Amino acid sequence: MSTPVTAPASLLRIGPHAVQPPVVLAPMAGITNAPFRTLCREFSGGKGLFVSEMITTRALVERNDKTMQLIRFDATEQPRSIQLYGVDPATVGKAVRMIAEEGLADHIDLNFGCPVPKVTRKGGGSALPYKRNLLRAILREAVSGAGDLPVTMKMRKGINDDHITYLDAGRIAVEEGVTAIALHGRTAAQHYGGTADWDAIARLKEHVPEIPVLGNGDIWSAEDALRMVRETGCDGVVVGRGCLGRPWLFADLVAAFEGRTDAIARPSLREVADVMVRHATLLGEWIGDEARGVIDFRKHVAWYLKGFAVGSDMRKRLAITSSLADLRSGLDELDLDQAWPLGADGPRGRTSGNNRVVLPEGWLQDPYDCAGVSEDAELDTSGG
Repeated sequence: MSTPVTAPASLLRIGPHAVQPPVVLAPMAGITNAPFRTLCREFSGGKGLFVSEMITTRALVERNDKTMQLIRFDATEQPRSIQLYGVDPATVGKAVRMIAEEGLADHIDLNFGCPVPKVTRKGGGSALPYKRNLLRAILREAVSGAGDLPVTMKMRKGINDDHITYLDAGRIAVEEGVTAIALHGRTAAQHYGGTADWDAIARLKEHVPEIPVLGNGDIWSAEDALRMVRETGCDGVVVGRGCLGRPWLFADLVAAFEGRTDAIARPSLREVADVMVRHATLLGEWIGDEARGVIDFRKHVAWYLKGFAVGSDMRKRLAITSSLADLRSGLDELDLDQAWPLGADGPRGRTSGNNRVVLPEGWLQDPYDCAGVSEDAELDTSGG
């Protein structure tokens, strides 16, 4: 680890909510459900902000069973944060009013950053800010319907290098009453490849000084988070892929922002194995079925074991377990006394980039005309 840097100011305000330290768990489809948020909160000591995975507004309004489960919060989660995806202003407005009137959450984040084709081909996610008037209409409906609940938004730089939108989108957000903005320093075309553009985060902060700006992209360690704040002047950080298989990263972040840079977690494989079993157990309890919980956990196995000396056969075995007993038994066969491996703090998760962004036909012809939004633009399932 390189020389520690000085901790910056550590208070972020999202409407009436004080977030200290200014650290936010990024919504990730199929990842940031209630069990994973519980683990991250436990490691952080309850400090920070932990947002649900993406919820589609149509599915919420129609009270889809899966969606209603995804917005279930643990009694200890405060504030309760929901991220919404929507393309139709009226549907977004209905969803936000439902949340506010039924007390389903304390904070609403709007997704304008998702780059996956099933979202952008409908004009949603990172494609949507290109349509300035549509973005404004959605934000106006959301802020109006939210009442006293703060509304924030997460976005990317733009669709690609030829269609950059974040500065215009930031100004529209301020004008429509958005409380804070998170910027992932990549375009939709980059997906998760290349290097995040932290300079763009700095430019956005200068462009919209009226509200907090949070930075997202390439935060793999607590030191990265401190460096982002120092270099960009942003008001806080949003951490996504860096915590995959590492929920204790939030303990590191809290320590770093509080100036305790000697408290960085370096768990042994034994400690990691215990967290893995707890994660799978929480998933089973949340789903209501142990086997389904362990099956859902399978995607996390490689992330937790990154860098440790675990043979390919055992990795495959652990990735097909369907009971807690099998998971625990397999883990117990490993050399659990292994120390935290060098290099395990680095990039993890998807890294593909330079993709063609799938958009509705004619989407780029006019940045203000909203005619390209189809009647079926609202996805009817949640989770990204």
